[in-house]
Amino acid sequence: MTTSNSAAPPILRAPAGLAALQALAVRIPVNLVRWIGVLARPPRGRPPRVSSRAVAVLAVVVALMIASMFLFDTTAIEWARLEPLWLHDFADEITNYGRSSTFLYPFGIVLIVLAGVLSPSLTTHSRGVLAALAVRFGFLFVAIGLPSLFATIVKRLIGRARPYVGSHDDPFAYMPFIWKPEYASMPSGHATTAAAAAVAIGMLVPRLRAVMLIYMLVIMASRILIFVHHPSDVLGGAVVGVVGALMVRRWFAARRLGFSPADLQPYPWPPWPRLKATAREIVGRAPASAR
Repeated sequence: MTTSNSAAPPILRAPAGLAALQALAVRIPVNLVRWIGVLARPPRGRPPRVSSRAVAVLAVVVALMIASMFLFDTTAIEWARLEPLWLHDFADEITNYGRSSTFLYPFGIVLIVLAGVLSPSLTTHSRGVLAALAVRFGFLFVAIGLPSLFATIVKRLIGRARPYVGSHDDPFAYMPFIWKPEYASMPSGHATTAAAAAVAIGMLVPRLRAVMLIYMLVIMASRILIFVHHPSDVLGGAVVGVVGALMVRRWFAARRLGFSPADLQPYPWPPWPRLKATAREIVGRAPASAR
């Protein structure tokens, strides 16, 4: 009798664990598909028109980008080649944090976790908290991922040579549609990611705006210091990142997701007490769902 009782628990626990995994395997893709469907739903509000001031700022930046091609690109690369070795090595290390994976991997993992724990068995309040978090992290994922994807494709269609291509730097060397890394200089993908992240995170967490602005400028400078982009490339990347993130915000706001369609201001994050209550409910229900 003792042997049979001691052997019983493992036999009973195995199916429960398998059932829990099966539930997750179903719940995660179902919730992710639902969230994508929410993004595709018709607008529920009309965001304000783009201001003439914003258009003017964009026009000035584009003008500076074009002027840089003629006046500053070659000079900047020549200066960069004279930089001390320690500065080049530092820039080479820090520039890796401008990859889109720096943000998309953690935000994507958060979305998968949220999709896994969001269950109809939770209370309405907890489901609302998880949905609010999913909207915000979904916005960050899309607002950074879409501009980065756009830059990755467009830069290879434009085919601008990087500064290290050829015996001397030629900012007007182009081979469109070639799809080679050495001819993928305009716009800078790292600058696009950094600018999109700075704008997207800054909109949701205003206290981080100054930090994210410094991050963006450091990443943009690093691309020039290691001779892989001209100044006009990083300006072009910044334009793509900023405009892309702002367009994604308008898309979310029009569907009342995370932002108000009236003034594009972000809705408040779920308060800390509700976050803690939701976490306690999820942890408290976990053992029951596994039995």
